[in-house]
Amino acid sequence: MDAYEAIVTKRDTREYEPQPISAEHLRHIVQAGRMAGSSKDAQPIRLILLTEQPDQEAIATRGDFAEHLPSSPLVVVVVRVGDSRPFDAGRVAQNMMIAARADGIASCPVGIQHDDCARDVLGLPADAVVAMAITFGYPRGGRAEGHGNRRIDLNAFVRNGRWDGPTGL
Repeated sequence: MDAYEAIVTKRDTREYEPQPISAEHLRHIVQAGRMAGSSKDAQPIRLILLTEQPDQEAIATRGDFAEHLPSSPLVVVVVRVGDSRPFDAGRVAQNMMIAARADGIASCPVGIQHDDCARDVLGLPADAVVAMAITFGYPRGGRAEGHGNRRIDLNAFVRNGRWDGPTGL
């Protein structure tokens, strides 16, 4: 699957087969995240891999809509260190999810709203912030399924020159 196809067919998926992510696929996912660019090339993002259910359950209680976290074979916690920007974490996350999709692995980003509590669970230093968690797994039934919301029309998505300018390509 090429990059464009991986992007346009990726769906946030919350139901996975119980099998663990293969070592090869895990390496692809993590390497794709590592290769994301960052502001001033500071590389301020670190990852914590959670594969044990008790660890996943603990971090799930730190998110408001994270009940499905412990049902995934892999949870990657994206951590911002120092004076980093949320945009850098987003770049890492998107790279990982697209690489996973290309390997047939589904994913879903999950907000961790109670960062102060998450810091304790993960043993983070004072200058680290949980940006998000991402669930990964082979999709249940072999096919990634989203909630089915259609994207807005391309012509409504694009504006030219100004907000009140002409729409479309």
